[in-house]
Amino acid sequence: MALAKAKEIVSGNPVVVFSKTYCPFCVSAKDLLSTLGASFKAVELDSENEIHAALAEWTGQRTLPNVFISGKHIGGCDSTTTLHREGNLVPMLTEAGALAKSNEVVS
Repeated sequence: MALAKAKEIVSGNPVVVFSKTYCPFCVSAKDLLSTLGASFKAVELDSENEIHAALAEWTGQRTLPNVFISGKHIGGCDSTTTLHREGNLVPMLTEAGALAKSNEVVS
């Protein structure tokens, strides 16, 4: 049930961050996405141990945050910041529809 719920959340949102409110790595990943202007769904797992366990089973990653872009698991805080440092995060977010394209004209 928890795995199905996690997969439903991921498939229904371009960017998802499974997080715990008190986790500094989770806060850093969400801050980076916010700073970039990305829209994302944060799912706080402070009291959702079943979903946390299901994510570990699904992704092989036991730590949080667990970040997904376009349904693809990209990893945690280190992976997210590395993607950004290498110039790959913004294009991924743009392609996912979580960032406005820089050449769009707003009227």
